[in-house]
Amino acid sequence: MSLEMAAESSEGEEEGKLSGGNQVLIVDDELRELGKKAAWSVSSCKPGNGVSSLRDDNLETYWQSDGAQPHFVNIQFQKKVRLQLVVLYVDFKLDESYTPSKISIRAGDGFHNLKEIKAVELVKPTGWLYLSLSGIDPRDTFVNTFMLQIAVLSNHLNGRDTHVRQIKVYGPRPNPIPQQPFQFTSEEFITYSTIR
Repeated sequence: MSLEMAAESSEGEEEGKLSGGNQVLIVDDELRELGKKAAWSVSSCKPGNGVSSLRDDNLETYWQSDGAQPHFVNIQFQKKVRLQLVVLYVDFKLDESYTPSKISIRAGDGFHNLKEIKAVELVKPTGWLYLSLSGIDPRDTFVNTFMLQIAVLSNHLNGRDTHVRQIKVYGPRPNPIPQQPFQFTSEEFITYSTIR
């Protein structure tokens, strides 16, 4: 199943609205997860339900905010990265009023100049939701940024605090040699990859 198909299965009837969700995380081979290269922080959290719960690959744990809305997840990189996709796992069946209903994704060099690049309304979602940061064709464009911020603007049933179970961020895989069918990762292999 390609990324496009996975994204279609979690989209609602209107543009910008997502419902449903996938139980299995399926991402295009052309993308790689870049979250491990970032410094993650959250605006607030209940003790034991902090930022590490967003990255532990465990759908039983979750980040729970503790304060006034909006709630923020900040993802900061040391150098500019190309990002194409944000995938998050939320569960309306388990979390009810803690489930986000409106999300804004912002990008910029830091906290001082974040601009909204995507706003999404979630309709009772359960599962992995795919939020493309690009245009119609995910291969066309990407966001080139030092920082991504995911803002939870409101929750279902007017809930105050939020639960998000996992967040992953993906960018295009680097291919060091143009028109090269293989992707060598070691410098030694790259040196021998062309016929002299």
